[in-house]
Amino acid sequence: MMPLYLSGAGEEAVILRLGGTPELKKHLEDMGFVVGGTVTVLNTIGGNLIVKVKESRVALSREMAGKIMV
Repeated sequence: MMPLYLSGAGEEAVILRLGGTPELKKHLEDMGFVVGGTVTVLNTIGGNLIVKVKESRVALSREMAGKIMV
């Protein structure tokens, strides 16, 4: 298990756990990051990530990507 930001561009991973406060977990789930779901890292720009989750492209800060364990 590792944080999402350690995944390379083009890698598809399964979400194993969400960390952070209950409010942050709810926010991530509302954006489509659910345990058991897949996420693909499309690009990394200055430590921030652009990912594909549930057919949507989402930008995440490195800090928020660190709360998503894959």
